[in-house]
Amino acid sequence: MNREQPPKEIIEKIHQLHEKFKASGQDLSSYLEGLLYADYLTYWDYINLDTLLTLQQPKTSFKDEKIFIIYHQITELYFKLIIWELEQIAGQEEIKAAFMKERLDRVIMYFDQLISSFSVMWKGMEKDQFLKFRMSLLPSSGFQSAQYRMIEIMSTEIQHLVNLKEREEYRDINLTSVDSLFDILYWQFGAKELATGEKTLTLKTFEQKYGKKLKELIMAYRKKNIWKTYLKCPDKDEKLTGMMRTYDMKANIFWPLAHYKSAVRYLQRDPGDIAATGGTNWQKYLPPRFQKVIFYPELWSDQEIEEWGKGWVVREVFGKEE
Repeated sequence: MNREQPPKEIIEKIHQLHEKFKASGQDLSSYLEGLLYADYLTYWDYINLDTLLTLQQPKTSFKDEKIFIIYHQITELYFKLIIWELEQIAGQEEIKAAFMKERLDRVIMYFDQLISSFSVMWKGMEKDQFLKFRMSLLPSSGFQSAQYRMIEIMSTEIQHLVNLKEREEYRDINLTSVDSLFDILYWQFGAKELATGEKTLTLKTFEQKYGKKLKELIMAYRKKNIWKTYLKCPDKDEKLTGMMRTYDMKANIFWPLAHYKSAVRYLQRDPGDIAATGGTNWQKYLPPRFQKVIFYPELWSDQEIEEWGKGWVVREVFGKEE
């Protein structure tokens, strides 16, 4: 029986594979035999679709709770993408502007997706349903997103994440012990009891699970965060500087503002306001102008820093001009 001979390009690829496996001391024939027995890869197996679709487990019977869960899962996946890009930037031994621009462009794109996607929350859920099912989520809170804290730590000098009232005092500190700063990072003050000022259970459990990991990350990135990497980039130019500023705005104005718009829709009422899940003080925590978290203050003028976030809340949330 005559067998059809494989095309020349197939033969050539087999020779290339043979050389590749030979160089690493591997037997190509064993791998080819394994290929004969292997099943074809399917889309659903590759992305673990069946498992993925089982990860939405509402705690109540309200239909819109599933929207709430899925949206936050999507958000965490975008955070993971951002962290992956920041890790690549920080991992470069000799950073080049072209590489940093390419990765920052991806990070900015992911933040654009996050910012625009918040409409899934404030357009996609009935207010009455949310105000009911949210009570079954206590004391969990989006505040407990460790991945977002990782993004902040990887992006800037840790002193810039200190609570605004103490920030000036710690501006030029030579970091030797992270413990002295960790308790005064700005996010700590967003999860204090509204009445007593004590740490909420939300904050306590967050610290128990992630405190050690975040402190280790602070120490690991003190010499290779995005700002330090930018400073040592030998061919940085105006475009790269502009991208750093854009990233700063996306992360520290437009992203918290999108969150704030959602909170206003669901939690603000007259004459009083509804506390966020976990008892967090969302009105003092979310507006950019209150926290003034700025990754790269060196890239902004004194006036820009003074007016950080000013006008965005008034215009975007309430539809008014300053």
